[in-house]
Formats: sequence, C-alpha cells, structure tokens
Amino acid sequence: MFLYDTTLRDGTQREGLSLSVDDKLKIAHRLDELGINYLEGGWPGSNPKDAEFFRRIRKEPLGHAKIAAFGMTRRANGRCEDDPNLTALLEAETPVVTLVGKSSTLHVARVLGTSRDENLRMISESVGYFQRLGREVIYDAEHFFDGYRLDAEYALATLRAAAGAGADCIVLCDTNGGELPEVVEQRVHAVRDQLGTPIGIHPHNDSGLAVANALAAVRAGCVHVQGTINGYGERCGNLDLIPLIATLQLKLGCAVLPPEQLRRLREVALFVAAVANLNPDAHAPYVGASAFAHKGGIHVAAVAKLPASYQHIDPALVGNEMRVVVSELSGRQNIRLRADALGLASGDGAHDQELLHHIKQLEHAGLQFEAADGSFEMLVRRSSADYQPPFELLGFTVIVERQSGGDLKAQAMIQLRVGEAVMHTAAEGAGPVNALDNAVRKALLPHYPELADVRLVDYKVRIVDEHLGTAAKPRVVLESASGAERWSTMGCSENIIEASWQALRDSLELPLLRRRGAATTNQSSHSSI
Repeated sequence: MFLYDTTLRDGTQREGLSLSVDDKLKIAHRLDELGINYLEGGWPGSNPKDAEFFRRIRKEPLGHAKIAAFGMTRRANGRCEDDPNLTALLEAETPVVTLVGKSSTLHVARVLGTSRDENLRMISESVGYFQRLGREVIYDAEHFFDGYRLDAEYALATLRAAAGAGADCIVLCDTNGGELPEVVEQRVHAVRDQLGTPIGIHPHNDSGLAVANALAAVRAGCVHVQGTINGYGERCGNLDLIPLIATLQLKLGCAVLPPEQLRRLREVALFVAAVANLNPDAHAPYVGASAFAHKGGIHVAAVAKLPASYQHIDPALVGNEMRVVVSELSGRQNIRLRADALGLASGDGAHDQELLHHIKQLEHAGLQFEAADGSFEMLVRRSSADYQPPFELLGFTVIVERQSGGDLKAQAMIQLRVGEAVMHTAAEGAGPVNALDNAVRKALLPHYPELADVRLVDYKVRIVDEHLGTAAKPRVVLESASGAERWSTMGCSENIIEASWQALRDSLELPLLRRRGAATTNQSSHSSI
C-alpha cells in the first residue's frame, strides 16, 4: 500500500488555508519522518511559490518519501516539448511527475474544447514524454467516476491511453466527491479487469464518504491512495489520511506504517494544523482530543472497569489518550478518574458525591467544566481540608470611559491580600478585563515572581440563556499558558467583569498551587531518603 500525500497542493485549496514555502518544507519533513511514500509538493507551472519549494526541497533530501510535481497533460493541438507547463514540471527536477487528464466526455468537449481523439493523444504523449525522460509517472484520471457514468467505454479508453504510454500508476479520481462506496468498488473491479497497471484512488469528501470510498477501493484492489492530513482541501475537503491509515492498519491488517510511527498520528495531525494556523478538530476520529473522551456517568463507570467497553481501539496506538469529562451528566467515577488523572486525591465516596452535587449545581447556574479543566482542578483543590488560598481579592473597581473625540480607556483598582500583607494597586488596560489582569499581576508579582511566565492566550465569551438578551449570563473561558503547559478556566455571572474575574482568579491561582504541591512532594521525597 502506497500513501500519497497532497496536503501541500490539493490541501492548500481549502478556503482560508495558505502555506508559505517554509511551512511546506516543515510539513514535508514531518510527513517524511512519519513514513508517507509520496509527497506532492505543488504545481510548479502555476505559481512562483511552488517553483521555489521544488528548488529548496532539492537541497533538503528526504529519508523516505519521493517528491512529486503536479501538472496537466499538454495543451490541445500542441507539442510536449513546447508546452510551458510540462517544461515547468521538468524544471522542478522531481523523481515523480503526476499528470492529470480528462476522463469525462463532458469535460473534454465543454472544458477543454477539443475532440475525444485529441484528448487521448494528449494523455498518451504527455505520459510517454516523461517516461522517456526517466521520470516515474503517476496519472490522475480526473472525474473518472462521473465520466464512467456518462460514457464508460471512453473513460476506460483514457486509462488505456495512459497505461499504454507507460504510466507507473493510474489513479481514479472522485473529483466531485459524490460517489458511493459500492459503486467505487464496482468501478475499480472493472478497471482491474482491463489494465495491468497498478491502480490508485483519489476521493474527495463532498458526501462525507471519502474514507469509506478509499477503503472500498482498497478492498477492490487499489494499492495507492491519495489524500491530505486532516482532510484539508477544496469545498468539503479531500480524503483524510489520518483515519485512513489507522483503519487500514488497525482494522484491515495492512502494514502501512511501523507501530512506532502509527503512535505519532495525533502528533502529526496537530503539527500540520498548527503550521496551517487552523484549529485542530477536537472530534476528529482517532486523533481528536474528544475521540476517546467519556462524559456520561454510565460510560465512565464502565471504562473505569474495562476501557474497551466504550472504546473501539486502545487510544495509545495512535498517540492519543482516554479522557474523562466532568459535567452535569457525570457520575462519581468521573470525579474520581479525572482527579486521579490530575494527580489529585478527590477523597472518599462521600466527598466525591458532594463534589459531584456541587458541580451539577454550578453547571445548572451556567458553568461548563468540560471546557475548563483548570477550574475543575481548582474545585477539587479547594475542597481539600488543607487548602490555603495563595491570595484573596478584597475588592475591585473597574472604570471604562471615553470622552468626546477620545479613545476608550479602562482602569482597574484592586485591593488584594497575600498572607498578612494587603496591597492596593491600579493599572490601565486595553479593556476592562485587561486592566483588571494588569492590576492583579502588579499586586501579585512581588510575592509570586513565577507568575511573570503565565500569559493569557485566549479569551472567549458565550451567552447562557440567549433568550434573555442583554440580561443573559455571559460565560467566560480563559486559556492560559506557561511554557508548553496550558490550562483553561472559566467564570459565569450576570456581570461580565465578575465572570472574567472568576476565570482570571483560577488561571493565576492554579499554577501557584501546582508549584506548591510539587515543592511539597520534593520535600517529602528528600526527607524520606
């Protein structure tokens, strides 16, 4: 089974996705390390960026993957030697050239505006041209399934033209993404009966069936699969190689990647999303943060005894992990398992039940703990008998003003206690929450200098009970970070400043308590030696 990745070309056709040359090089190296067989770098005849990528990748040799350059067959009524697109493909100097040609009579007549015979010559001569020059040639039969439906004999004739000219692999493209798995399987069988050339599949996901169509094609005999990481691509996207790889290997027994590389699937999916500056899909199969998250109390009680009772695979096989979500739907096992995962002792059964009751009340009031693990951790820590708050807010005032013709200004004044010391500070900010944050930090940093490393990376507001209009409660979720560590906290109140303070307090107190706990553990371990 050969995996062909086109994230760097077809994937960049996704609306809102743009990769620089450096981005493309980073992704190429990461996918090479994963074990992808082919990397399609772009279309060198279409833009300067792709041409630069091919120039630079030649100086950064890969350990496993072959680089492919993508382009169309020669123009109608022309010569391969004179075609600028084919010349650009040659100048890319890649070991593999992928040529796309028309399989549909509709496209031949209405898009190319040429004859059927000329289209067959375009395919044959273009494939033969690169074969004679020593390139491995992959032929992408665009719109093959739609073309087969219009005129099966002509669609097959286009494949025979490519095969007869020496194509190393012929790829059947479901370009519009509208085919069904059973039809894909039938068409692949029909092609196999007529061609001796290896066959591949290139499905799009417009019907949500790209993975199913790829699996059907593999069952029917395809040995080459084209897709993108995270399913990026135009419209609804391309085949997502991540679930395809996992399913082929874990469900169908195809040895696509070594086991140690399979465990990097989640890491690679997150890496590509980060480089593309796109939020990873938390619900993505196999690798999403929620792929093995359990929320319902009955489910959690079962996975506590037997993880396989509600999990189709061991998440560690793809680099993921089981998570227990705490919410109003939770049972006591949710509390116990989530606390254990955080390295906290939640207490005895009665204590767990009390915590659970408190969480259900808070969620009824508008909080949502599954979105804020940091606030759940603070709830558990505050319920401990030895809890001592590192600081206490005694009061605050926030003023927002704009004078005629002037800019909006925000100022916060706070009164804060740390131990026996009481501080009064004031600070300005870009907005009321920023001003409050600045004032609190100004008071805390002399006592807790480690908070200088804690930064706010995201601030979200959602309205609870939208039907109440401006009287509805805002729920604030903050994401904070220190180095590579991240945590989310929340607050909910009719007053957005109070909701923001609740989330801000948790976000600053949590790293202090974690450090205090780590210091206590270190002291205990030293005293026992």
